[in-house]
Amino acid sequence: MKNNCNKITVRILNMSCANCAAHVQKALQKQPGVISAGVNFATQTASIEYDKALTNLPELQKVVQEAGYDLAVDTENEDKDKQRYHLMKIRTITALILSAGLIVLSMTSLANLSWAGYAEGILATLVLFVCGRSFFIDAYRQAKHKRMNMNTLVALSTATAYTFSIFGLLYPQFWTGRGIHAGLYFETAGVLIAFILIGKLLEESAKRKTSDSIKKLIGLQSKTATVVRHDGSVAEVDIQDIGVHDIIWVKAGEKIPIDGVVTDGYSFVDESMITGEPVPVEKNQGQHVFAGTINQHGSFKFRVTKLGNETLLAQIIRLVSKAQNTKAPVQKTVDRITEVFVPVVAVIATLSALLWMLFGGDDAWVPAFLAFVTVLIIACPCALGLATPTAIVVGMGKAAAQGILIKDMDSLETLRKVNAIVLDKTGTVTQGIPKVTDVKWLIPETEELRRILFGMEQSSGHPLAKAIVGAHLCVRPDDGGGAHTGAPLPTQTLPGKGVKVTIGNDRFYVGNSTLFTSADNNNEVLEWVAEKERESHTIVMFGTDRQIMAVFAVSDEIKPSSRQSVEQLQASGIEIVMATGDSEAAARAIARQAGIKEFLAHALPEDKLRLVKKKQQEGKIVAMVGDGINDSAALAQADVSIAMGKGSDIAIETAGVTIVSGDLQKIATAIRLSRNTVATIRQNLFWAFIYNLIAIPVAAGALYPFTGFLLNPMIAGAAMALSSVSVVLNSLRFNGFVKINERKTE
Repeated sequence: MKNNCNKITVRILNMSCANCAAHVQKALQKQPGVISAGVNFATQTASIEYDKALTNLPELQKVVQEAGYDLAVDTENEDKDKQRYHLMKIRTITALILSAGLIVLSMTSLANLSWAGYAEGILATLVLFVCGRSFFIDAYRQAKHKRMNMNTLVALSTATAYTFSIFGLLYPQFWTGRGIHAGLYFETAGVLIAFILIGKLLEESAKRKTSDSIKKLIGLQSKTATVVRHDGSVAEVDIQDIGVHDIIWVKAGEKIPIDGVVTDGYSFVDESMITGEPVPVEKNQGQHVFAGTINQHGSFKFRVTKLGNETLLAQIIRLVSKAQNTKAPVQKTVDRITEVFVPVVAVIATLSALLWMLFGGDDAWVPAFLAFVTVLIIACPCALGLATPTAIVVGMGKAAAQGILIKDMDSLETLRKVNAIVLDKTGTVTQGIPKVTDVKWLIPETEELRRILFGMEQSSGHPLAKAIVGAHLCVRPDDGGGAHTGAPLPTQTLPGKGVKVTIGNDRFYVGNSTLFTSADNNNEVLEWVAEKERESHTIVMFGTDRQIMAVFAVSDEIKPSSRQSVEQLQASGIEIVMATGDSEAAARAIARQAGIKEFLAHALPEDKLRLVKKKQQEGKIVAMVGDGINDSAALAQADVSIAMGKGSDIAIETAGVTIVSGDLQKIATAIRLSRNTVATIRQNLFWAFIYNLIAIPVAAGALYPFTGFLLNPMIAGAAMALSSVSVVLNSLRFNGFVKINERKTE
């Protein structure tokens, strides 16, 4: 089942409101083989997880089409989106011009001319069935499936006004014979369509802005690269034709086309588009470079390590796109409301008309007619459908621009509640680039011991092991200065302690002091270790279970921003705890430098897990910050898991939040973004619900007995359009608010 599982995000066509999204989602969820499906009205997309053995994309498209919509099997490109937007703009402008003619004909002295009514009928026909034909086509499609949506309300209300006016124009004697003067409402129908089209155009324009962040990320992807051939010649090739281990040449000012490791040259690279950090990063031999970043000064060559969808940029695009299509917990309630909202509104509109007919007195049919049309128009649930997804799209996109990758809305929702953070030390509080500063051999060095040490450390991916290998500590002075090239040994990892290898009858260990509790220790070693630990060094020991053979002092400086970040988080009421496998003295020294009051030393993975559980039992909402691999148990237990650094594939895919730059300050930014996003969702939902709660009774005529006020359908159309636009603009205002805050912080 797992191997057959496929996850896709596809574009859904012809959706006009939140009800449409609910219908598509329900249809997909009923399809055999579909594991989960979520439809986002704001982005017009569906995220579908399905079993390839039971269904496929053509089948899913058929299901969507049977529901009255369509699924874009071929990726819809930006040009087609622009064409659709351009066509919508033309129809809106045309409707406005024709509606202006309707107003002139109906509300000036021209209305008394004999031909004015016929001219109004022609203009209204053009507005409704040319400019606004999509409303009627979709309403018919919904009716075939025994459903109703926003377009049903628009079509029903405008068709009612239009049909009544046509009848009155062609058969005026029907009304005059009964002593009734029946007015024409062509301008009502036409102006309603024009206002709703304006609202949809503004809404579409605003929604396009909400997805700018993902478009910018996609725009960072290069289409070509300069490849260095084996004979030294260079050629510009399509990015699709590049293979792993190819050598790429990047000149000053060029975009780095793909992920790799620098092999030759030196430069500074602007990685702000991925990490959110404005300061260029120095790059020389052996350092990683990432697709989409900009080479600022010198030129260099690098060896390709990842292709296509494996690059960091591709992972970020995939993650942001997926996150933008997740739903907030409150959205499930909104979906249930919008699903029944349109039929309920139709019932309210009909009851309003009936009540007017029964209790409205003489000529009651006029207010009954107006109430029916006005309720249908003003209650369209677009604002409700847009309230949550637009805020999520903006919030997730803004986070990505800051180098903060948030996996889903649940993580974002929980992040704002965090009041305790457990920090791993290496790579989180510290730089994560340890260097060996001192070494002390307790027995005579031999080539065999160096080979064993080097082989054990080569097989380990731990930063401390890399520091020992990188320092060439396994090289004997008379070896001619070359590094030892012995093969890695098949070691056994001892989580939180180190590594072990068995050679003959001997078991060799490299790691911390917990591996050597039964080994002989002399006072000289203990004093040396104590001194180095007081200086905040980490101690790595090498030996057997009976004897310590060598000790190494490794220094890993704290990040420049760590202390400020910790103080910032503590000032906002968040409790900070550092957990590390280091000794008590080394942990205390780092904690003191970072301003951390509580720490846990000699921490094994299970100790970190217990620490997280303990804080949760104290009633805390806990975030665990680590590398996403070694701290997996604690990360899984925490309410929110945060991975630091440019991230392994595992970290990015499994962590709830990934801080690409590894800067602790981004945690505070992420929490602020979380709070602002959730606040925006609540504001949007509040105003959307309040709008409908107030607007529907007013439209039905609730104020008429007290004030004589009856809402004009044209004003109702404008109010409905503005309610949807205001929700989207509020989400975009949150984006601007974050930008202002960032400038103040800087």
